[in-house]
Order: sequence, then structure tokens, then C-alpha cells
Amino acid sequence: MRVVIVLALLGSLAVFTATPFSSAGHDHVGVLAPIAHPVESAGAEAPSAPPPRVIETAVVTQLTGSGSANATADRWNVYGTDLGHMVLHDDELYMIFGDTYGADGGDWRSNVIARISDPDPRNGLVFDAMAEAPDGSARELLRAARVPGLEWTVIPTNAVSAAGRLVLHYMSVRVWGGNDRWFVGGSGLAWSEDGGNSWVKSPTAVWPGGTGFEQVAYVESGGMIYVFGIPQGRFGAARLGRVSPEAIFDPGAYSYWNGTDWLSDIRAAKDVAPAAIGELSVAWSDAHKRWVMLYYEPNRRAVVLRSASALTGPWSDAQVVAESHDYPGLYAPYIVPGADIDDALYFTMSRWKPIYNVFLMRASLEAETLALQASGDDSGLRSLE
Repeated sequence: MRVVIVLALLGSLAVFTATPFSSAGHDHVGVLAPIAHPVESAGAEAPSAPPPRVIETAVVTQLTGSGSANATADRWNVYGTDLGHMVLHDDELYMIFGDTYGADGGDWRSNVIARISDPDPRNGLVFDAMAEAPDGSARELLRAARVPGLEWTVIPTNAVSAAGRLVLHYMSVRVWGGNDRWFVGGSGLAWSEDGGNSWVKSPTAVWPGGTGFEQVAYVESGGMIYVFGIPQGRFGAARLGRVSPEAIFDPGAYSYWNGTDWLSDIRAAKDVAPAAIGELSVAWSDAHKRWVMLYYEPNRRAVVLRSASALTGPWSDAQVVAESHDYPGLYAPYIVPGADIDDALYFTMSRWKPIYNVFLMRASLEAETLALQASGDDSGLRSLE
């Protein structure tokens, strides 16, 4: 019932168009080497490799806000925003943000998008353009009803390039709760066929709240799209589903990992990584020949990393990547696609205080065996378990 109400309010097939992306005049061109992902099957693993160890983490640059190199406040009235998850599509990098504000908290937009022609994070991820409203400000992509208890905001949780389209997963948030909890009426998919300028909400790819896939992280491997899901709020575990790119808008075409096999019933999905998991991202590390997962751990107020030889797991113990006492208000770590460079993992990270904006981060990683040999320490990794 809640989903029906939301769809009726928003429109079951809503198309949003506006001024195309504005050009910023940048001529950066970066090419990252393609990564050959292992083919995933039911429980099949890539060649075994030791888990990487986190050595140090540092801020590369502030990406958004008045103090950023991208000057998003002056150029697009983006004084504050969060998230910043990314997708490579047609050789360009798109970065998608959540609740966005102008000066003094005005001009609230639930979701906006930037285009980056140079996807190499070593060059700072310079914004070439943002999708604009007629007044030149960054434009809201998917409208929210702004009705607390029904639909307060529409948050983009991740995106993927599928069947020639940009595909965006969103959650309809009924109300923000305290203590890192919120309540979702439902989730769904929207697509763009013109590089993020206009968006269509799928009338079929809609899921009710309570499935455990209210927020997602996409991974492409072996011709399939894998989707890690977490429930509303930040205190659940991660589960895993998959679908072919051509069928991404058909909820009935998905299958879910139950610990031994892939089943069509979403209720059969079992935990692949334990609670508590906040915003997450997953990518293949070519340097370490393992999948890596970053997420916000709310109980510890930290960004943590796990790794695995297969998407189905088992996933390694969690290691601290960044902590709130070093970065107050941290959350939402999203790995830069293809940015497994020089034994470093680049990711975006949000902070809600003292400045509500998104930062580009760099975590130095080292193979566990090499790290232990160099230190003479055989006690293993420092884990959170």
C-alpha cells in the first residue's frame, strides 16, 4: 500500500528534462586500464590471494562546496551535498549526490549529478559539468513529494551502466529517524538515455520496503549485474542478488544467494557480510586479486574494509580505514570505478560535520603476507570482530 501511494503521488512513469549539462571548459582526459574481473558462479572463487592490509588513509581533495577545487557553490549553487557514488558510462565518469543545498541551507534538491571526463582520481576528479536547471543551478533529477511520513526525500543509492543506459537505484525515504535510523516506503530504478540529462522512473522496477535491498551496491562480473543490498537504516547485514543487464527492470528476473545456490525468492537471500552495514560499495582489486568492500560501520563510527575471493564470500574480517575522531561526521565510502592504482584504493567519503560535503580519499593497501614479513608480525590483521 505504501508503494502504491508513493507511485500515485510521483507518477508511475515520470520523465524529467531540463537544460543539458553545462560545459566547464576542462580538457582533462584520463584513461584507466580495463580490469578483467573473475567470472562469478555459484560459490566459485577467483584464484586465492591474501587479504590486503590498510596502511594509511588521507584526504586527496574536497570535491564539493564553496571550499572545493570544483567550486560547486559558485558554479551550480551546491554549497552542501553528500554521497557521491560513481558509475562509468560511455567512457565518462558520473558522480551522483544525495540531498543538496544552496547557501544557508536553501534550494533543497534530493539528488543531483556531475559528469567527469577524466576518471583518473590522481587528477582530482574535476567536474566538467552538472545537469542544470534553467537558472544554472544543479538540477534535481528525481522529484520528491516532500511530505514527512509519506515521502520526505528520494535518495540515489547506486548506479550502473546497463543495456546502453545509465540506471539509477533510489530509495523513497518516508522519514529520517534518530540514531542512524530511517524508514523507507519503497525503492526502484530510473534510467537515462542521454547521459544523465533526463530521467524516466521505471513503472516495473519497484520494490516495497522491508525486502532488505533498500540500499544497494552494484558490481558487474561475468556478464551479470550483482547487487548487494542492505535494509533501511544502517544496522542490517548485506545480502546478494544478481540479474542479467537486459532484465534489470524486471524484479522477477533476479535471483538471490541463499548460501549455497541462487533462488528467485528475495526472501531466501542470506547474509554474506554481517551487520552493521551503512552505505557500501564493492569493486575488484586487480592489484590484490580480490573483491574489496567498503562501508560505514555505525556502531564504531568508522569506514571499514573487507575482502573476498568471491562475491558470495566468505568475506574477511573488517579493518578500519577511517575513523570519526580523525574525520568527524564521516560516512558513505564509494570506491572510484577502476581506480585500483599503485596499491591504493581511491574512494569518496561524505561528512555531515563540520562541513556537509564530499571528499576524495586515498587508502594505501599492502598485501598481508608482505606486510607481515616486513614487520615480523605473525599475529594477523587488526580486525573489528
